Amino acid sequence: MIFATDWTAAWLMTGMGVGTVFCILVLLVLVLQIFSAVAEKGNAVPAKKTLAAQKVAETPLPEDASDRQAVAIATALYLHMENAHDEESGVLTIHMDEHPAWHAELNASL
Repeated sequence: MIFATDWTAAWLMTGMGVGTVFCILVLLVLVLQIFSAVAEKGNAVPAKKTLAAQKVAETPLPEDASDRQAVAIATALYLHMENAHDEESGVLTIHMDEHPAWHAELNASL
């Protein structure tokens, strides 16, 4: 049986398979580079917002504004410019009860 194998066709199919995988990998790298370029351009957009926030910060407060109002405005602008937000731990904790309420009716006879 080994001698009846068409080795030319076998090597041709092997080469086509390896070539196909290589082409797909090159295409994947190109797509990822395009996505990273788009993401970098997307990161430039908040800079425009920062300029707008800076203009707001440079405007003088009204004369009747209290110190508390000025502090509140300054804090809000600082948090907005720093993109401050709550950071989650990413840990999901599930406490299992012996018999949850929805399961109590099924186990009433137990």
